[in-house]
Amino acid sequence: MKTYEEYLRRVEGALIPSLEGLGAIPGRLREAMAYSLEAGGKRLRPVLLLAACDLMGGSEDEALPFACALEMIHTYSLIHDDLPAMDNDDLRRGRPSNHKAFGEDVAILAGDGLLSAAMELMLRTACRMDSLRGAKAAEAIARRAGVTGMVAGQTVDVTEEGTAPTEEKVRYIHTHKTADLLTAPMEAGFLLACARPAEIEAAVRYGQNLGLAFQMVDDLLDVEGTEADLGKRTGMDAAQGKLTWVALRGTDGARADAAEAVDAAVRAIETLDRDTSFFAALARELTGRTR
Repeated sequence: MKTYEEYLRRVEGALIPSLEGLGAIPGRLREAMAYSLEAGGKRLRPVLLLAACDLMGGSEDEALPFACALEMIHTYSLIHDDLPAMDNDDLRRGRPSNHKAFGEDVAILAGDGLLSAAMELMLRTACRMDSLRGAKAAEAIARRAGVTGMVAGQTVDVTEEGTAPTEEKVRYIHTHKTADLLTAPMEAGFLLACARPAEIEAAVRYGQNLGLAFQMVDDLLDVEGTEADLGKRTGMDAAQGKLTWVALRGTDGARADAAEAVDAAVRAIETLDRDTSFFAALARELTGRTR
């Protein structure tokens, strides 16, 4: 397997060409979509998809369009999250949020455009493949990004603001708003490589626990991190009455639960008869991140 940086370079080199390969996009819309898509970040989701497919002996070239599509979906969700009607954030990755740079109307359309582009890119790719594995991967990503996945979690997140946190509600939000979009690359990557059902199940358990840990650490960083490190305002969760793991369990409890979720992710991926050190190391790095 490659290093994280090698997968990252492959993704960075393909994102904008994948978008432009769909056809002529009106100038202002293309500019707004690219503004957020090129803003950088960890590219964790597309890297996970490439690495997951690689782990199971699949084709990285076949997986790359799906990886780019997943990053488009993640980017659309960030554009919409920042809108005044949602989290009302003026900064994203150290730059003005999309709606601050382009206006709310174009920002909404840029998010819509990235979601549509992602679906089109995956389906175009799947139609060229010699089996249903591409369609199955596209379905997994669409499902985990959709109305029973990420969008479901976001809905409960915004509609339950200001209510008393319970483990049931907070776990539901974290599982769907965040963990589903970190489970999607694992599931899709394994499907593209024609993995067996038991192997896919292990990949899903890894992604779910990785995603829970990731959001728990995000909740901690909103309390303990700095705007300089995070590239966005801190203290927003408490100000908006968000249902977070910190609100539920406090900082010490959230930190302990994040470590437990990381351990569960590592145990899940290590059930595979493969060299899973890339995934174990990635999960363990999460608890120490500062952004």
